[in-house]
Amino acid sequence: MLEIARLVEGSDSFELDFLEREATPEPAMKLGIRLHLAGLSTSDTVSILDSLGVDRCRSTVHNWVQKADLQPTDGADPDHVEVDETVIHLNDERFWLYAAVDPATNRLLHVRLYPTRTQALTEMFLAELHEKHLVDDAIFLVDGAPWLQAACHRHGLRFQHETHGNRNSVERVFREVKRRTNQFSNCFSHAEAETAENWLQAFAFAWNQLI
Repeated sequence: MLEIARLVEGSDSFELDFLEREATPEPAMKLGIRLHLAGLSTSDTVSILDSLGVDRCRSTVHNWVQKADLQPTDGADPDHVEVDETVIHLNDERFWLYAAVDPATNRLLHVRLYPTRTQALTEMFLAELHEKHLVDDAIFLVDGAPWLQAACHRHGLRFQHETHGNRNSVERVFREVKRRTNQFSNCFSHAEAETAENWLQAFAFAWNQLI
């Protein structure tokens, strides 16, 4: 509950651009979004909102998270960047979650969800990361995946092969993502890839608020 309390304390740190189409008060929406992203299921989130006099259904909370369009903020200037990918199950298909983490702060810098993993997609991910953050002088920590190393070389980024050590940060993020998706096994059922990616980016925003 400590993590939830910390996340709720900063409830004014993001804007909701869709308010004109919503009947729910803004503080209640922000609370619902933050409670869910902090680890509560949509059912538990709805129960807490109901105790506060806000009667909404689970799909409404889900829609708030989608409409909020939350993602990690831009402009970081890390010394090192961990980049890795892991499998995310969406319905009966496998997708690949790419993530970049600053190991000094454990903050997520960028996340994307792709239907496969290739050098071209990895290069696209790194190009987007470069647009958002100051990573020209950073050292990229990657595992032995040839597509990761080739993509770093293609972009002229300094990198080193590291299996453990500082790469524990990105593994920690992946463990938490998998814990959440296992705990709420229907999280990505009957969902489009865009919906899942929006949730993962919102999760990244919340993760950065908690650490």
